[in-house]
Amino acid sequence: MECEFPRINSNEEEVKRFLETSKNIAVVGASPNPQKDSHRVTKYLIEHGYNVFPIYPKGDDFLGHKYYRSLKEIPEPVDMVIVFRKPEAVGPIADACIERGDVKVLWTQKGIVNNAAAEKAKEHGIDVVQNLCAMVEHRELLGE
Repeated sequence: MECEFPRINSNEEEVKRFLETSKNIAVVGASPNPQKDSHRVTKYLIEHGYNVFPIYPKGDDFLGHKYYRSLKEIPEPVDMVIVFRKPEAVGPIADACIERGDVKVLWTQKGIVNNAAAEKAKEHGIDVVQNLCAMVEHRELLGE
């Protein structure tokens, strides 16, 4: 997949609102390796009071939170899905968000853009944030 510029994205005011109103956040690709950005961001979100559902194919426990293998496995409502996967993986993740029916925001981390998946999510009423770090945005917009 070619590198894309995000054609579909939320503005700063919307991003702030998403961070203020989302409580249950699934993190797709939450690595158990403390050196990885996905680990640091997931840990940060937990430390800042979000109910986090880490998704990763291996492992049982992420800092006291059960690892899930997919969005389908999460038994509680999910407000936001944050993606730490390659751009080509975002399409199936957007489909899973649509299928769940409760996801309000699909957020891809810095360097991850998939406009086709973003368009599909938007068409199904899901807000989209692309190519931004949730931890950086939280610190900047909410003063943490």
